[in-house]
Amino acid sequence: MNNAEFPECIEIIEEMKLVYKHDRRPWMIGFSGGKDSTLLCCLVFEMLMQLEPHEINKKVYIVSSDTMVENPVVRDYMHDMSNRIGNAGKKYEIETKIIKPELEKTFWSCVIGLGYPTPEAPGFRWCTDKLKIRPINKFVTETIDHDGEIVMLLGVRKAESSYRARGIKEREIEGKLLVPHTDIKNAYVYNPLTELPNERIWSYLLSGDAVTPWNSNNKYLFSLYQGETLSEEQSVLGEIDENKIAITGNSRFGCWICTMVKEDKSLKSFTDKGEKWLEPLRVYRDWLLSIRENPDYREKRRRNGSVYEKEDGQLGFGSFNLQGRKKILEELLLLEVQTGLELISIDELRIIDRMWENEGDLNRRTLVDLYYNIKGKRLPWDEYRVPLFSLDAFEILKETCHDFCIEYDMLSKLVVAIENNKHYTRGQKVQKAFDKVVNEGWLHYENIKKAKEDINHEN
Repeated sequence: MNNAEFPECIEIIEEMKLVYKHDRRPWMIGFSGGKDSTLLCCLVFEMLMQLEPHEINKKVYIVSSDTMVENPVVRDYMHDMSNRIGNAGKKYEIETKIIKPELEKTFWSCVIGLGYPTPEAPGFRWCTDKLKIRPINKFVTETIDHDGEIVMLLGVRKAESSYRARGIKEREIEGKLLVPHTDIKNAYVYNPLTELPNERIWSYLLSGDAVTPWNSNNKYLFSLYQGETLSEEQSVLGEIDENKIAITGNSRFGCWICTMVKEDKSLKSFTDKGEKWLEPLRVYRDWLLSIRENPDYREKRRRNGSVYEKEDGQLGFGSFNLQGRKKILEELLLLEVQTGLELISIDELRIIDRMWENEGDLNRRTLVDLYYNIKGKRLPWDEYRVPLFSLDAFEILKETCHDFCIEYDMLSKLVVAIENNKHYTRGQKVQKAFDKVVNEGWLHYENIKKAKEDINHEN
């Protein structure tokens, strides 16, 4: 790329040299595959290529977050870029890393395994913390434990939005290039791109042959932004095809299953531009959004067993019940068959299977049989999934619960609790597990409600 046309980028590279050579603290760059993080990595590469070999004195970690429910187009692009950057950057001590959430905390483990209600605007957004922030913070913390301190390079810019501009300004310390991270001890933040306007980002990335130092072409990245309408400002580059589709510069590509918005404009944009194979994903996402308030699929208690009343006196919803979770998984596996995509991993299915057992699935074969019926093949652990009781015993158990007005959910959880603790020699462990189940609030809600009414009546 011809830097002579971009004096502001030359200044940034020179500033980067100053910061890089100042100490031996490793650098860490968050790479999303978008235009800002791509520019940041390009400039870091160009800075390192201008140094003498003996001046390369620290690790540069380029870290990407894969939530495991990324838009497939963007996910594949991000993984490809990470591999290319890692291979091209070895001589400069550049190391790439793809960070994923822990298996117990993936989107599907939470929704299908534990029954978490899908994220909902404005405030019920558990996904970002579990899928992105915690996994990245864990890697950052482990790196700090190894290296003492790190410098985090961010591709944020004031031109992106007024909200980000305020956030950057609040974190700035006049006269300092590095500022302490607000949440992570021994981490320092360096924002080299803050003053770059949007149009200069694209002008730089597409200058010359538009090829990056790791031998990818930014014209493809540019095409990913086609037709997006999520920006606050339109690029001066205008239109690039005969359909006069405007190019915008601040698009956000997120998870294909995102339920925080009523309409997924990113997926729609891809399908409108010819990626018709993504349409079934959009249909599934819309369906998942639609069943969120379906009473047939929701518990009327929270995961901790407590209940709450809404303003109209009705009981509020809790997690998805097992019927709802089974339906969500069933439709997801059918979607895999339809598209040929892997949308949930075998490792996630293994975790979910165990979660269902702990939630009271005494049959223990619900998931593996569902998988076989749809996929026509057995999961690796299928043969080990043996029901806790015989079919006749299940029927007797259910009849007994019905005859004596015993909650089957409570009894099944008690069976699981005792089964999981039966090898402990100290009876206190079993007793605690027993007490936890029988003292859940939903079991005593009617009695508590009646007692409150009696007290209010007396007063």
